[in-house]
Amino acid sequence: MCGRYTNTAGPEELNERFRVPIDSAEGTHRYNIAPTEQVLAIVAPDGEPRAETMRWGLVPSWATEIKPPLMINARLETVAEKPAYRRLVPRGQRRALQIADGWYEWLKPEHRSQPRQPFHFRVDGGVPFAFAALWTPAKVEGEWLHSCTLLTCDSAPNRVAAAIHDRMPVVLADEESQRAWLDPALGTEEALALCGTLPEARLSAHPANPAVNNVRTAVEGPDLLVAPG
Repeated sequence: MCGRYTNTAGPEELNERFRVPIDSAEGTHRYNIAPTEQVLAIVAPDGEPRAETMRWGLVPSWATEIKPPLMINARLETVAEKPAYRRLVPRGQRRALQIADGWYEWLKPEHRSQPRQPFHFRVDGGVPFAFAALWTPAKVEGEWLHSCTLLTCDSAPNRVAAAIHDRMPVVLADEESQRAWLDPALGTEEALALCGTLPEARLSAHPANPAVNNVRTAVEGPDLLVAPG
């Protein structure tokens, strides 16, 4: 499960990386992105990729109010079956690239009295990449809301990730897979075939600052990426 991540790059670097105009800094320069916050994603509802900020935590299209669960993650193994997601997966117009350059996961301590140690995961040394995600509009309390959820997969094939947690995000690290994920010509099976576990050689993990544990008090900045001392 991924419940916190980073997108520390700015619009200019992301423009160059994803070749999509990003006109606002909203959702960028972030070191501790949490559920329900506005996040940067690339979508193609009209066939042409564009950048958009949306709520992390999918609100189904039929919802008229926001209520639990948060639906920040969707399991790859069941995403094509769950009512909230199954109509989104077959449609390139409802698939999204949720932009990131790392994510946090917590290692459970040997004793309950000890705090959990956060780790920060990076891909290919820290370059920006995309989580495979789904999005949908919903009219909530009379206002249109766009929201998204990212896909997760079994981390067992990736020993770097599996050493910390049994789940990890589906990472689309290459331009080809990113472009294909948004392709409306791809149906459910073809789209989900893009969502394999990232090879462990492309992933690294380092202890992070426990300050990220509390999103309300953690101050944004690179200090969050490194364990103190």
